[in-house]
Amino acid sequence: MTAALGQARLAVDIGGTFTDVALEQGARLVTTKVLTTPQEPERGVLDGIAKVLAEAAIPTSQISLIIHGTTLATNALIERKGAKTALIVTEGLRDSLEMAYENRFAQYDIAIDRPEPLVPRYLRWPVGERLNAAGEVLRPLDETSVAALVPMIQEHGIESVAVGLIHSYANAEHERRVGEILQEALPDLSLTLSSEVCPEIREYERQSTTCANAYVRPVMARYLTNLERALRRDGFACPFLLMTSGGGLTSFEAAVKFPIRLVESGPAGGAILASRIAKECGLDEVLSFDMGGTTAKICLIDDAEPLTSRTFEVGRVYRFLKGSGLPIRIPAIEMVEIGAGGGSLAWIDALKRINVGPESAGSEPGPACYDRGGTEPSVTDADVVLGRIDPARFAGGSVKLAPEKAEQAIDRVLAPLDLKSATGAFAIAEVVDENMANAARVHAIEWGKEVGSRTLIAFGGAAPLHAARLAEKLGLDRVLVPTGAGVGSAIGFLRAPIAYEVVRSRYQRLSHFDPEAVNATLEEMREEAYAIVQPAAPGQDLAEIRTAFMRYLGQGHEISVRVPVRALEASDAEALRAAFDEVYTTLYSQTIPNLDIEILSWTLTVQTVLPEPPALQAVTARGAAPQPVGSQAVFDPGQAKAIETPVYRRADLAPGVKVPGPALIVEDQTTTVVSPSFEIGVNALGYLVLSRK
Repeated sequence: MTAALGQARLAVDIGGTFTDVALEQGARLVTTKVLTTPQEPERGVLDGIAKVLAEAAIPTSQISLIIHGTTLATNALIERKGAKTALIVTEGLRDSLEMAYENRFAQYDIAIDRPEPLVPRYLRWPVGERLNAAGEVLRPLDETSVAALVPMIQEHGIESVAVGLIHSYANAEHERRVGEILQEALPDLSLTLSSEVCPEIREYERQSTTCANAYVRPVMARYLTNLERALRRDGFACPFLLMTSGGGLTSFEAAVKFPIRLVESGPAGGAILASRIAKECGLDEVLSFDMGGTTAKICLIDDAEPLTSRTFEVGRVYRFLKGSGLPIRIPAIEMVEIGAGGGSLAWIDALKRINVGPESAGSEPGPACYDRGGTEPSVTDADVVLGRIDPARFAGGSVKLAPEKAEQAIDRVLAPLDLKSATGAFAIAEVVDENMANAARVHAIEWGKEVGSRTLIAFGGAAPLHAARLAEKLGLDRVLVPTGAGVGSAIGFLRAPIAYEVVRSRYQRLSHFDPEAVNATLEEMREEAYAIVQPAAPGQDLAEIRTAFMRYLGQGHEISVRVPVRALEASDAEALRAAFDEVYTTLYSQTIPNLDIEILSWTLTVQTVLPEPPALQAVTARGAAPQPVGSQAVFDPGQAKAIETPVYRRADLAPGVKVPGPALIVEDQTTTVVSPSFEIGVNALGYLVLSRK
């Protein structure tokens, strides 16, 4: 993945407030930020690319790869701004999507709001057919019932159709035939088959994922196609890859077909960056902290590997409450995401408590200090009033701030609490910092992890501003701020492997293990994965990862167990049992003797092999601290007043330098706040390291 001499790679991350661009040319890194253009997201992308190319002074012909991550699919789901979608189901199962898990995620809330299905009941249409769990045909497909749906699709103005027939993960023939009939009659219709997007057991999650893909596919296809055409028009002839929620890169064609895999692509890039930094610096336990303009993302990383999951929820009706959102079953990096970004708005509730988020000022109109029409106070407004942000240097000077507008917004909204100016701003900052600290604590507890011994890796435009205070709240002694922290997710895209995961549900019991059937399934999966990865990574070394999802007979959920990358034999049943016992013991401290084990699903990932980073060199000589470039009045809660704080340019800090807090370290895309309880140094890679005094 290393760029050839003279060639450069581009990465673009669209956020709710800013679009970040990073250009890498060998060891050279050029980054920039531009405001996101929500009405035409591709315009912000093209503006950012043009800006970074101008700064780097290189032509489009020197770009060898473009990598893109976007929140567009996520926003379409959350805001319900996708295509008008219909769902075709097996006769008798029309309401599976609405019945969901048949549980109450808020046990004692008598006025509980359930997430509304993406497809309403009147657009969920049954067809005659039936398979059993082994994929055997119990009732042949009634093709006349499928053909009868064509006029209904036209009558209701359906743009996209999801097909989710019962047990299609075991036999996709009926779904394929439904697709063929509809495509013959309506060639321009967008079609999503559950047997392609999510060929796994559990009907509700499979249908929910299929509907979500169908819902966002026309929107994403138009956006990606328009962007790809614009890039070609501007002279880019290089490959165009997309970041996925699982932390890998996929082809343009795969992204257009399965845009649901792009949900959470930006946050995944950040987790990849933090994982790479953990490996570079030899850090075993890390807490990744990505705070942008709209949200904050927190991820646990052990042994340079982020936690991963095969399912997550989008658009939760109740904040943080599991079960209140739409389940999406795709590979994803496990993290907690809360409405705590620079643009998150502060407000007073009925009990006269300060709340921050989840509503965000975004880029239009933006925080009050942007002076673009915003009147509500945001976290960025609080940081400006507290003196943490130099209005002249914000976003590299591309956004001119108006501090007086921030003060006016804070004073107006917090007037009921008689909090004004810096005191009110500090109250807003404390609330958002405590929200993030609490989210980190809960996330760690849910995964059986501890936080206190970890290193906090902070990136994103707002994270370095809040990292020291977050570390104080969590009891952490070390914070690391990487190079280019303000556009960390975009840089993470440049560190990600080209990868694709394929999943199949194929039931096996270890007591009756059939290696031939398993090998046939894995070979089919391997061919599918290689067909996507190889064209996007010509000449690169590829690696395979195989996983089985296993459980004791009768249990409700599975655990993941690595599978050898070779043809399996009958004797491997015992090897799989031993591997299962080891993972089960790690999770639950025991095994259950004399109980059969079953395998429900298999995954196979093909990815490019990334080079191992060289060992981090120790900095033996301590350099002299440079002179500050100025000072700034920064509010100190310990003294309840603003104190003059030295300001240093990050570019002036050489490896080995030590600067005591309080201090501000400024760079184009962000500012690192060093509180009085920390001192800051620079390691051999140029990363800022805050250490508790």
